[in-house]
Amino acid sequence: MQGTQGGGIGPGLSPVDRRTLLFCNFILAVAWGQVNFTGDQVLRVLAKNEKQLSLLRDLEIQKPQKVDFWRGPARPSLPVDMRVPFSELPSVKAYLKSHGLAYSVMIKDIQVLLDEERDAMARSRRLERSTNGFSYSSYHTLEEIYNWIDNFVAEHSNLVSKIHIGKSFENRSILVLKFSTGGPNRTAIWIDTGIHSREWITHATGIWISQKIVNAYSKDHVLKKVLNTMDIFIEIVTNPDGFAFTHSMNRLWRKNKSIQPGIVCVGVDLNRNWRTGFGGNGSNKNPCSETYRGPAPESEPEVAAIVAFITGHGNFKAMISIHSYSQMVMYPYGHSLEPVPNHKELFELAKDAVKALYKVHGMEYIFGSISTTLYSASGITVDWAYDSGIKYAFSFELRDTGQYGFLLPASQIVPTAEETWMALRTIMKHTLNHPY
Repeated sequence: MQGTQGGGIGPGLSPVDRRTLLFCNFILAVAWGQVNFTGDQVLRVLAKNEKQLSLLRDLEIQKPQKVDFWRGPARPSLPVDMRVPFSELPSVKAYLKSHGLAYSVMIKDIQVLLDEERDAMARSRRLERSTNGFSYSSYHTLEEIYNWIDNFVAEHSNLVSKIHIGKSFENRSILVLKFSTGGPNRTAIWIDTGIHSREWITHATGIWISQKIVNAYSKDHVLKKVLNTMDIFIEIVTNPDGFAFTHSMNRLWRKNKSIQPGIVCVGVDLNRNWRTGFGGNGSNKNPCSETYRGPAPESEPEVAAIVAFITGHGNFKAMISIHSYSQMVMYPYGHSLEPVPNHKELFELAKDAVKALYKVHGMEYIFGSISTTLYSASGITVDWAYDSGIKYAFSFELRDTGQYGFLLPASQIVPTAEETWMALRTIMKHTLNHPY
């Protein structure tokens, strides 16, 4: 989906025709109950220096609800990807051009990808109904995932149980899968996916990995050693309200759905709501921002539920939070450039995980601390985990590097999950062999 410099919404349409098309699509969107993104584009900007990055940050401040940064301004070596609504394209492109910011059109029309995604889900749903099966190579709704969890636990009750750890803002159940061979208060590994609701590849990867664990337990000697000593907890839908909303209304919704009195904008970025570094660089006090931190640390029930569960358990040794996209494996800190005490060990472990991942399908991931590899981010999951005594804390950014962004085709679910599993297995093995 790489575009060329500048680029338009499509050949052959006059301005009147385009307005008519957009109006018709808007009417259909209202009928379907779905936000329509016809004509919206994702632009990729390569900033040459800090000054140009600052100009992009200014754009975010000027248009917090108009420009949606898929990959925010971080450092000159990393591209900046932003979704721009069709109505804002002329002014945003003019802004970029006037400041000498070179851009290309990464995705020419977002709605085209969304239509393809919706059609693929409909085909998969028909097939699942006719075969009475669950497709691990398809995307699913919250209801479908929760139904799968119930069936999965019933089918593998010797190894898996379901734990209810709390309720979301809109009163949905927050569920965790526990993989255990028995024994009280054993050391444990935590994996969460879907804290940002539009990152559908992460939920799908969590589902596939859950199935992989039960299928591989008796055959994989490393996994068997891990589960004979430790428990594994997987939270597949960390943000159930936001995820449900991506299916019912807005596919590109990122935050949760909390509402605050007197504030028009909805939602908090759950990966900016943790206590460690709360309110620092890389989070936003503007409720309309995609990185809005919330009114206070752990103000959001989805975050508070995890904190209560993990601290109540008291024996977690590894925590992996899975995101998309950018193809990275990272460790703390995000809120500070200060190296953590065991940064050399985490660096080597991340390198080993990336090597194991690469061997599966040849996908290249980069690795390092969050603040030096990606950007400053405060109030995030893994920083909290590390400062809570969980020594092996990692954040993954799954496929891809920008061709599809958050709209990764379902055909890439299984390959992504397969390679991610090998990276997770590497971290699990190290955690088992290096107790503390």
